[in-house]
Amino acid sequence: MATKKQKITKKMSIGEIFEKFPDKNDALAAAMMASGLHCLGCAAANFETLEMGCKAHGMGDKNIADLVSKLNKIVKKT
Repeated sequence: MATKKQKITKKMSIGEIFEKFPDKNDALAAAMMASGLHCLGCAAANFETLEMGCKAHGMGDKNIADLVSKLNKIVKKT
């Protein structure tokens, strides 16, 4: 289970995010897909960072920062 000190960063792989926060996978996946990141089942998700995936889908730095913030709000919820 995730502790409150763990935090999602843009440098984490997409696969790592789902491994670290298994109890939040549905909400995390929904937030990523709503942001245009549809590569959750893609093989690249295991080695590509969140930032790399976002940039590959045309997201800019502001969009990435907003997504990271949204994801961190999800993992902080009990």
